[in-house]
Amino acid sequence: MVNGIDITLKEISKSYNKNYILRNINLKINNGEFIAVVGKSGCGKSTLLRMISGLETPTSGKVFYDDIEHNKITKEVKIMFQNPRLLPWKNLLDNVKLGLPKASFNKAKDSLKSVGLFLKKSSYPWQISGGQAQRVSLARALASSPKLLLLDEPLGALDAFTRMEMQNLIQKIWLEEKFNAILVTHDVPEAVYLADRVILVQENKIILDERICLPRPRKRESEEFVNKSNKILNLIMKNAI
Repeated sequence: MVNGIDITLKEISKSYNKNYILRNINLKINNGEFIAVVGKSGCGKSTLLRMISGLETPTSGKVFYDDIEHNKITKEVKIMFQNPRLLPWKNLLDNVKLGLPKASFNKAKDSLKSVGLFLKKSSYPWQISGGQAQRVSLARALASSPKLLLLDEPLGALDAFTRMEMQNLIQKIWLEEKFNAILVTHDVPEAVYLADRVILVQENKIILDERICLPRPRKRESEEFVNKSNKILNLIMKNAI
């Protein structure tokens, strides 16, 4: 069973002072898919994410959720950023409860359990590590049972080991819940590890939509995994010269 939405981008463009960041983007994301968006800095990855979410309005074109035009962020959409954005004066459980009605407080507890931090529910953000803070941020996003989880480089500031732990956690929860997930990342192996499809944005447009048909859990050392990663990396480097 999938719990996401069908997302369609039709001729999406975004410009600032007549300078185009993205131009004539067409993209279809199926219900329950995990998509990763990669590309060099400044290519428009985060702008694309913000337009999909409804946080930013396209200069032209339209975004559709289940064939209905979408133009503002709603409660079915949650976003994780690189900074976990926890309130330092609230404990971890209260941070997860933010914005939830009282009737959903048990869901907040369940979400904190799902990321392995329920025993620290009374701790404060300044008492935990960066990786744990991102786990709390993930729990907060999941507590409202989103249909779409947007991940804007949420693991970029973590050390390599913690980053891999978080990748495994995100994958585990996504496989269980089957909401839509869209990840923006500079880390191509991370994209190949997590995504059903990797989208490469370059020169204002999508130049690659690569399906990743590797069985899960994926083996980073396998020939197929390395070949997929290298194909995308080589294309990024080729176009960066």
